Amino acid sequence: MHGERSLYESPWVSLRLVDVEVPGGPRFDHHVVRTPRPAVGVVVTGPEGVLLLWRHRFITGTWGWEVPAGGVDAGETLADAAAREVLEETGWAVGPLRRLVGYHPTNGLSSQRFELFAADGATHVGEPSDPGESSRVEWVPVERVRELLAAGEVQDGMSLTALLWWACCG
Repeated sequence: MHGERSLYESPWVSLRLVDVEVPGGPRFDHHVVRTPRPAVGVVVTGPEGVLLLWRHRFITGTWGWEVPAGGVDAGETLADAAAREVLEETGWAVGPLRRLVGYHPTNGLSSQRFELFAADGATHVGEPSDPGESSRVEWVPVERVRELLAAGEVQDGMSLTALLWWACCG
C-alpha cells in the first residue's frame, strides 16, 4: 500500500481509494469499504430449536430468516454486544455465550469483521425493545432450520455462516 484517501465518511462506513501495488505486479487504485467496529451474530438454541428472526431487507428486496445480530458499540466487548443484540431484537436473555468463529465476509473489498457466538438456552424477559428489527421472532425446530437452509430461506451471509458453523462445528 502506498497510501489511501477518503471518498466518503459516516459513523457507520467509509469508502476509501487505496493506492496498491501487487508484489511483482501492477500498481493501481482500489476501492475499499472500511467499518469502524465488528458486528456480532448469535445462534441461540434451546429445547424448542433455534431462535430466529423473520425480516425484510430493503437493500436486496428480500425476506428471510436470520440469527439475531448487530453492531458492537464503542467500549463494548464482543460478548456483551452479542447478548445485548439478542435481548433487544428478541426479548430473550441468553445464557453463557461461546465464540464460534470470526471472519471477514468480503476481504477483497471491505475491512468488515463478523464475530459469531452460540448460546445454549435463553430466558424470555419480555417483548423486544427494538421491534422494528423483524416481523416475527420464532423458535424454529432444528430439522426445520435444515429445511430453511436447503430451501434458500436463510439468505444473509452472517446467518448462513453462523448456522452452518454451529451445525458443523459448534
